[in-house]
Amino acid sequence: MDDGWNSGRNGGVRVGMQDDLSTEGKTRIVQELVPGKQITIAHLIANPGQVLYEKLGLDPGVDYSRSAIGVLTISPAEAAVIAADIAVKAAGVELGFVDRFSGTLMVTGTVSETEASLRAVLDYMKEKMGFAVCPVTRT
Repeated sequence: MDDGWNSGRNGGVRVGMQDDLSTEGKTRIVQELVPGKQITIAHLIANPGQVLYEKLGLDPGVDYSRSAIGVLTISPAEAAVIAADIAVKAAGVELGFVDRFSGTLMVTGTVSETEASLRAVLDYMKEKMGFAVCPVTRT
């Protein structure tokens, strides 16, 4: 009986005979980055727990007393640098994290500072740079 395996003379090691590169019966998923200028996430986390600061790599000693985290996801990713500049200049927020490769930006501040900062970024990117923007969400 041929079950697709061959014990052969390989010291008792089973060698697969089936083609692992075959696409038969497999689903192929292709991810691609569609060029465009957009902000897909603009979220304010009000009063997060200290553990969230720690898990995000933020310094709870500095950031936890601020009481809010703002998160933005921006495409193209390099625009996160521009957004970070706008965010810190618009309100008294601290820059928690910016990544020019993923387009992620996090800021910390009071709830009102963080919200003002997020709105300033959305307004600037939409009005001055022609970005499609999403609304600010909040938890």
